[in-house]
Amino acid sequence: MAAYVKYNIFVTDLLQAHHSIGGATPTHTCKAALTNTAPNVATNAVLGDITEIGAGNGYTAGGSSIAQVSAASSGIETVTATNVTFTASGGTVGPFRYVVIYNGTQTTPNHPLIAYFDYGSALTLNDGESLTVKFNSGASSGTLFTLA
Repeated sequence: MAAYVKYNIFVTDLLQAHHSIGGATPTHTCKAALTNTAPNVATNAVLGDITEIGAGNGYTAGGSSIAQVSAASSGIETVTATNVTFTASGGTVGPFRYVVIYNGTQTTPNHPLIAYFDYGSALTLNDGESLTVKFNSGASSGTLFTLA
């Protein structure tokens, strides 16, 4: 199972209203991008701070959109995301070790980072192979993060 790691800037960005990814009517969409360069939670702040893998063979620059919904109860906000699948087509995708979650809509700052998943070692998808980033084991969606 991949380890979830939050970027330090995410908390500041929430307080400065740079994200509208929760609540009853979120206006921003999260995205998942692939990198093989270790993220730095202290200094990385926007998508441009990471070294994304090259586009091609089924991988699009900027990654894939994540549909998210939100639910609030007793002062706790939970943002749920649908699973994202990356599929190699016409060649290999990778290597990559990290799946970076970021705000794909916000432009000031430009695509602020939220968190990343560390798979522990580099992965390469061969032609026809897929990787599904699951936010809840066995289900089609699960908790991306919870604020209490």
